[in-house]
Amino acid sequence: MFTIGDFAKHGRVSVRMLRHYDALGLLRPARVDPASGYRYYEAGQLARLNRVIALKELGFSLEQVGSILDELVGAEELRGMLRLRRAELESAVAAAAARLTQVETRLRIIENEGTMSSIDIVVKSLPPVRLAELSGVAGSYEPQDIGPVIGPLYDELCRRIETAGVTPTAPGIAYYGDAERPGAVLVHAGLPVAAGVRAEDLGGGVRIVVLPGVERAATVVHRGSMDSVLPTAQALAQWIDANGERSTGYARELTLACPEDRDQWVTELQEPLGV
Repeated sequence: MFTIGDFAKHGRVSVRMLRHYDALGLLRPARVDPASGYRYYEAGQLARLNRVIALKELGFSLEQVGSILDELVGAEELRGMLRLRRAELESAVAAAAARLTQVETRLRIIENEGTMSSIDIVVKSLPPVRLAELSGVAGSYEPQDIGPVIGPLYDELCRRIETAGVTPTAPGIAYYGDAERPGAVLVHAGLPVAAGVRAEDLGGGVRIVVLPGVERAATVVHRGSMDSVLPTAQALAQWIDANGERSTGYARELTLACPEDRDQWVTELQEPLGV
């Protein structure tokens, strides 16, 4: 048997914590000396200690930890619970990282206020395009809301097109519209296809549409992940305002390059202008 001090060292916890767990009934000593009151633990109790610590660190309250352990949850069921909790934490970490990216992007914009943008804006016409597309709804037009919607749409669309043996005729185009819910945005992920391709060839949910041409559009090339598109998009907006132009809708996004490294993406923003 181990003294409480030795058991604490082996379990990498404090003696105070072991006493607290004893008081709560989470981890009773294997033996308590009736004369001295000293607590003694067995090596086998490390398994229960590990469960207590793991569950607590994963966000369960000590009361919940006690309930789980008292129900004699098996190792496999416990692993399943821990995997689920890990997935929740990973999702929270990813969301926090996305928020941090947006904060850093806003800070860069603030730091560059008053400086001349070196981004080249080109006004040109856009031809009509026949697209195979999948659509969804994002909570807002912010990058952190658009990304989780448009990414899976393109993944599924590419899978459908590959399965059907169809080859896109040009780079993908994403375009947007207002959704019925206030503040929400309709997201359309499209790939240009030949005239012979039918919607039924690609499975349910895929539509074949002709995206109308645009007589005049202000365009700019953004290099990098779309999570960092804000400075480029705002530079485009500033150019439109400074030149007395008027935007008539959401900017389209023409994918020029999308390697595995998102920081190497190249995307052309195409914002329709009034005639």
